[in-house]
Amino acid sequence: HKARLGAPSLLHDAREAGYQVSERTISRVLQQLGLRSKAARKFKHKTDKAHHNIAPNTLDRQFNPDKPNKTWVTDITYIKTGEGWLYLSVIIDLYGRKVIARQTSRYIDRHLVCNTLKQALFRRHFPKNVLIHSDQGSQYCSADFKQLLLQYGLRQSMSRRGNCFDNAVVESFFHTLKTHIIHDCYYKTRKQANKALFEYIEIYYNRIRRHSANGWVSPEQYEQQYYQNEKMIEAGTV
Repeated sequence: HKARLGAPSLLHDAREAGYQVSERTISRVLQQLGLRSKAARKFKHKTDKAHHNIAPNTLDRQFNPDKPNKTWVTDITYIKTGEGWLYLSVIIDLYGRKVIARQTSRYIDRHLVCNTLKQALFRRHFPKNVLIHSDQGSQYCSADFKQLLLQYGLRQSMSRRGNCFDNAVVESFFHTLKTHIIHDCYYKTRKQANKALFEYIEIYYNRIRRHSANGWVSPEQYEQQYYQNEKMIEAGTV
């Protein structure tokens, strides 16, 4: 895992493979080998200028919905490349913490967030009444974004101004992403950065990386467990 994982996550890998070891033993071995997971840098609070059309904080830090496609959270971050900034917009389904949409652009504008939402809707087969939570950025206050929400029967929620903890899950994801593939890395081109983002998000984070909120299984596996359980309930085998 390219030094991405710490002892707690490696412990679950070892036990799944049939090894009976303790977290303390794994920590000691990692230390003896001179290995450690990458330390995360503290993220800085973001502030947004005042905008019109602010939605209420309906989410209210309720980060653990009981099923997929009930609550999605979204935000934008940036990656420095040799060609200039690359802006990354993502949408995460709070059930399972899966990144269900990601778009990049050299511009941080309403088109970026609208395209991300369209991708999420397409991938998730256009669910209705989903709560979409973001910060108060101008992109999310734009008429185009709000029209998409109205068109597809979605509800909007926004963090309180300057309070990043109201959107803590996506903030934490960006924090981890930057620790693993942004900080201490140099991308000569936006294409190189896009390739790294694809590999990290679509291959590693969604399908492999164990998440503590999911009982130490990957977002993809956690969602599959939900749908398998639903099928068993429908079949009357549970």
